[in-house]
Amino acid sequence: MTKAKTGDRVKVYFEGYLEDGTVFGSTMDDEPFEFTIGEKNMLPGFENAVIGMQKGDTKTITLPPEEAYGLHKKELVSVMEKSGFPKEINLEIGKRLRVRTQDGIYTMVTIKDFNEDNIVLDENDPLAGKTLSFKIELVEVL
Repeated sequence: MTKAKTGDRVKVYFEGYLEDGTVFGSTMDDEPFEFTIGEKNMLPGFENAVIGMQKGDTKTITLPPEEAYGLHKKELVSVMEKSGFPKEINLEIGKRLRVRTQDGIYTMVTIKDFNEDNIVLDENDPLAGKTLSFKIELVEVL
């Protein structure tokens, strides 16, 4: 059987979950996820785990924050005056929004909190600072 290696296009089923067991992503009940190892479309630790697997192999890996979405950076959390926020946007904690920074660059933020006067926005990826585990099954090496 062929072992997956860098440059191979592969199909995998995976389930990603947090330390408390909360599932944040899964293809187990869907189509397998297809990607090319080495194109950096997946977390490096995930790609490295698939290398050497054969069709039908399964494994579970755990990635610390530094090998996943990085540590949570306090400098990416900011407070914005509510009066400067578009009124047509429904505010709810956890909502993800695409916003334009003062530099004209678009970025994704999460609403962390809000009150009558201010909104707390977080540019960190929602999975930053978290240890991630993945159950992986190699379906096919294409």
